[in-house]
Amino acid sequence: MTDTDAYDVLVIGGGPAGLSAALNLGRSLMRVLVVDADRPRNAATLNSHGFLTRDGVPPHELRRIARDELAAYPNIEVRTRVRVLELSRQEVGFTASIGRREPMQTATARSVLLATGLRETLPEVPNLRGFYGISLFSCAACDAWEMRGRRLALIGETPDIADRARLISRWTDDLTVFTLGADVVTAADEAELAASGVAVLRQPIAELVGDRGRIEAIRLIDGTAVEVEGGFVRPEWETDLSFLRGFAPSIDADGHLVTDRSGRTDVPGLYAAGDAAIPGPQQLIVAAGAGARVASVMVQDAVGIATAH
Repeated sequence: MTDTDAYDVLVIGGGPAGLSAALNLGRSLMRVLVVDADRPRNAATLNSHGFLTRDGVPPHELRRIARDELAAYPNIEVRTRVRVLELSRQEVGFTASIGRREPMQTATARSVLLATGLRETLPEVPNLRGFYGISLFSCAACDAWEMRGRRLALIGETPDIADRARLISRWTDDLTVFTLGADVVTAADEAELAASGVAVLRQPIAELVGDRGRIEAIRLIDGTAVEVEGGFVRPEWETDLSFLRGFAPSIDADGHLVTDRSGRTDVPGLYAAGDAAIPGPQQLIVAAGAGARVASVMVQDAVGIATAH
């Protein structure tokens, strides 16, 4: 890549959505640049599940396989361990400043795909990070099978925690919800959960007890210890668009980028795919499918074909 180079599409984010989109765009003869900071949200996860033909694959291995496949296409470039520091709109297309902390290169593109995923904030629980991705997870669809039949915890302080408890109780008959002192479970919800055998504990957590990432108990500030063998955490998520200059696409109340059903944002030429744009299961296979779908739309938009997607 020269100091300034021109592309058909700039893909920001090298997760499953971005890499899947790049593959399909490249196969449609688009010149594609993928920029990836290489700091995925699932970095703490040892194995990913639910991806057909790759069930149980480590996330970093899935990215490696994908990058190796993209390397076979001379019209696709992948730049890792750098990020888009600034993205601005031009009369036609976009200009990106790319680097680590300081700009190193610039690139122009006719269109841009945001596949940056979400920025994750975990509940403020002492030593939580030491267990996250090993015995505590955030995605039931991804990891609940491995936790089935165990004594599980659900830790969170968001208004949807009761619904998440109903979902997770599908995989266990022994679930305890910890709300960290937040008043987010109504009396009616608590009664319904109790009737299903789900306990709700509202005290703050003093510490998580266990060894080498394997949780064994949760100790509350009153000294009570609840034995558990694993569980789930409800993080909060937000979309990081701090690199956009002079424009911003719409975001919904849950922090997702607002798109039409084809992945177009309300900024012409700017598209979105993956967790940042799709409410629902945050699974790799869902993000990869979204990337492929949006890539198809981008190609058709580029040649002026009205799409039925």
